[in-house]
Amino acid sequence: MHLKLKRTPGIYITGFIGCGKTTVGRKVAERLGWDFVDLDRDIEEHEHDTVANIFATRGEAEFRRIENEAIKRWLKKIECGIPTVVALGGGTFVQPANYELLGDNGISVWLDCSFDVVEARIAENDDRPLLRDKEAFRKLYNERRVQYGRADFRVDGNVDSEEAAGAIVNLPLWK
Repeated sequence: MHLKLKRTPGIYITGFIGCGKTTVGRKVAERLGWDFVDLDRDIEEHEHDTVANIFATRGEAEFRRIENEAIKRWLKKIECGIPTVVALGGGTFVQPANYELLGDNGISVWLDCSFDVVEARIAENDDRPLLRDKEAFRKLYNERRVQYGRADFRVDGNVDSEEAAGAIVNLPLWK
């Protein structure tokens, strides 16, 4: 098993909005018998508010502060030996402070999806504020890909969730 994973048993699934982080992460956790958390849902429960509303009323800087605190809460559990798969928000991994925390405390996996697949998966979702401007959305996708590329491993997210979860469970980090 990969040394970082032995020290702090955390797998962090990153990728763009709509790539399937939550669905795949849940399946990976189930296959491994690990805990699972969707970081955005955790933030919503903790803040008693939606991510979209936090962005709209408190701004991105405050959301990113809250997000960083949520990561720190989960890392305390992971550092105590509670193996956990964490589905990150689409922008979590691109924040330098978050990237550092996660990089030192487990393994990151980029669930890489084409823009067309992402767009098709989230076409009906009207609670995503970033979707209102398609060109800005595409630009953000392209900018974030560079940051996601820093993940420890890359898995194809264009496939169905069972196949993607299987690819993560079969990564060489387990040997």
